[in-house]
Amino acid sequence: QVQLVESGGGLVQSGGSLRLSCAASGVTFSKYGLNWYRQAPGKERELVAVIVRVGGAINYADSVKGRFTISRDNAKNTVYLQMSSLKPDDTAVYYCKMVLYREYWGQGIQVTVSS
Repeated sequence: QVQLVESGGGLVQSGGSLRLSCAASGVTFSKYGLNWYRQAPGKERELVAVIVRVGGAINYADSVKGRFTISRDNAKNTVYLQMSSLKPDDTAVYYCKMVLYREYWGQGIQVTVSS
């Protein structure tokens, strides 16, 4: 069974940094791309970053370009989201998602950026 578990969230001041991790199990990790999403209170879930297979495409939402970096470590079955220059608008629950024959989501992790 595929499982995705996020970690690394928390409270940080504006301008600070956090690194989120999403650890996958039950899947041949290197074969699949992963996405990071976020959902702020009262807002729809939005796509933040995409990484395809190793050496594949990476893409970011305009709102995080230049501040967030997505990466993966296939040996650790983990995808990362390095977030820098954080703003209060980045406050949200962050989720990772993997698509096989269906979508798999992590449980989400809270990121709060104080002003």
